Amino acid sequence: MKTIIVMPAYNAEKTLEMTLREIPPGTADEILLVDDCSTDGTVEIAKKLGLRTITHEKNMGYGANQKTCYREALKSGADLIVMIHPDYQYDPKIISHMTAFIKEDICDFVLGNRIRTRKEAISNGMPLYKYLSNRFLTILENLILGQNLGEWHSGLRAYSRKVLDTVPWENNSNDFVFDQQFLIEAAYFGFRIGDVPVPAKYFAEASSINFIRSSKYGVETLFTIMKYLFHKSGIIKCKLFSPKHI
Repeated sequence: MKTIIVMPAYNAEKTLEMTLREIPPGTADEILLVDDCSTDGTVEIAKKLGLRTITHEKNMGYGANQKTCYREALKSGADLIVMIHPDYQYDPKIISHMTAFIKEDICDFVLGNRIRTRKEAISNGMPLYKYLSNRFLTILENLILGQNLGEWHSGLRAYSRKVLDTVPWENNSNDFVFDQQFLIEAAYFGFRIGDVPVPAKYFAEASSINFIRSSKYGVETLFTIMKYLFHKSGIIKCKLFSPKHI
């Protein structure tokens, strides 16, 4: 299976090389970085490191960045796509374990789970309000969508091509809630979703949205859940849950 790692990047000059260095050799056939109009040296470093690099001419948002990542990966013939943030928050060494579940046809979609225990998550620097909101939303989403995931809010993900060929991710938001829309869509379409524990670190150089943006993300996640319930019950038809026509 042709494996492509995609990195949605924004101002990652201090952490990109560290992230790349921790990816085990032979994990992927190609690594693609999409830069969302960074104001630092992310693009120059990516090119120096030999990464295939695509740049947005203006800042379009985290979700829009992922859309470019996936479009380019599919165009390049990827059978398996891994998305990891180049901010060194997630340990890249587990990528090969995540992709193994897809290669062995056990899962279609695998997430890295940062919350193995409450003590570990908080001691690694996760702010308490983010931990509490993560737990609340994860429990709610597991109950409503019939899943049993350790967390629903991870930025480390691996997909089989059929997930990207089915989920209408082009209809999703260009903002941070893109991730939640994608995961809820994947659950709606019945894909086999699993997760593996991943050590995660919060530090000054790692990207992290502030309280206001986090609150907006949480509200938009709840709104997406409501759309899912209305669509499933037949009250409304939502384009987020209409399969793509390849």
